[in-house]
Amino acid sequence: MKAAVLREINKPLVIEDIQHGKPGPREVLVRTVAAGVCHSDLHFQNGSYPYPLPAVLGHESAGVVEAVGADVTYVKPGDHVITCLSAFCGHCEYCLTGHMSLCQEPELQRAPDQPSRLAKSSENLFQFLNLSSFAEYMLVHEHTIAKIRPDMPLDRAALIGCGVTTGVGAVIHTARVEPGSTVAVIGCGGVGLSAINGAAIAGAARIIAVDMVPSKLELARKFGATDVVNAAAVDAVGTVVEMTQGGVHYSFEAIGLKKTAEQSFKMLRRGGLATIIGMIPVGTHIELHGPEFLMERKIQGSNMGSNRFRVDMPRFVDFYLQGRLHLDDLISRRIRLEDVNEGFEALKTGEVARSVIMFD
Repeated sequence: MKAAVLREINKPLVIEDIQHGKPGPREVLVRTVAAGVCHSDLHFQNGSYPYPLPAVLGHESAGVVEAVGADVTYVKPGDHVITCLSAFCGHCEYCLTGHMSLCQEPELQRAPDQPSRLAKSSENLFQFLNLSSFAEYMLVHEHTIAKIRPDMPLDRAALIGCGVTTGVGAVIHTARVEPGSTVAVIGCGGVGLSAINGAAIAGAARIIAVDMVPSKLELARKFGATDVVNAAAVDAVGTVVEMTQGGVHYSFEAIGLKKTAEQSFKMLRRGGLATIIGMIPVGTHIELHGPEFLMERKIQGSNMGSNRFRVDMPRFVDFYLQGRLHLDDLISRRIRLEDVNEGFEALKTGEVARSVIMFD
């Protein structure tokens, strides 16, 4: 099968012919139909987050079950599925206390004495985040997939596999935004737009989108933003505080920068809650003004929207088909696997929400 392999940090991915193994007892072979080119992939490609190489990147995807292992009962060949990088074991402390997105049990990967799931001749390739969806097929543990209804378009379903679940989940699960509250979202890429959409679904009365790209701010209105702030033209914190007469109840940082993380805290009203969604680079430290904690301002992180993805993803599919989740406008363009490096370059410009690789 064809796959996009990262062999060196800060180098283009290489399209290579590689092999996948046969499904083990709890494994599923998925034919990849669509895979989003996500900023998270870029973070690993440019070395912001170290990862063993060579690896097949890609993690935001949807496809069709091709074959299943002996002990798999959840899906069968022909089922449509969305993948999720936050695989769960189902029996660790995190899973049993309802924090499945924090599970990191090693049993979800193959043991070192077993054949690699991915290889090129005699060379083993690392599987990226339990998935490696920049490939024509994915061989995965059954706890990395959610079965969905067959009438859902798989290019849009792929977006639910990471960006949508991360953004919407941060709002409804991690922060638990209340109806009638005020919300600010910093960064209007795929995750930020999904957070805006999630805040609208949650019933927020005022949703302020903050970005430096006018076209993204305009797009944010389609996703539910009631107000927009161009941070390239005005002081974002001062403007949001003035607009809301004291700050927002909830803020979300969806870029992954020190400056914007600190801004998300500063634009809170007393008792407000800031949630960091963006992947802040390894080694970065956030500075906050200590006395502000006396005002009961709070800051927290969110991993993959604190999801329960086998429950959440089918619901998000229903939201889309009901017209409540706006996925169509998240796709800036559809590309081939061979164009994956162009997809990365488009991410760097900040002008696109998502490029989606189509395999069919």
